[in-house]
Amino acid sequence: MSTALNWFKSSYSGSEGGQCLEVAYDWRKSSVHVRDSKNPEGPHFTVAPEAWAAFLTSGT
Repeated sequence: MSTALNWFKSSYSGSEGGQCLEVAYDWRKSSVHVRDSKNPEGPHFTVAPEAWAAFLTSGT
């Protein structure tokens, strides 16, 4: 079984490049990982799914 995360770009990221973030869900560990798409080998942070959901809805 692969332990690699499946990263994807935010649906809010445009196609012109620039400021993008990528997200990966890890359902086995119940966590959400977030990183800078321009630096995929760099650091990323991890939050609980509830914290990610709160972040996504905080601007509405």
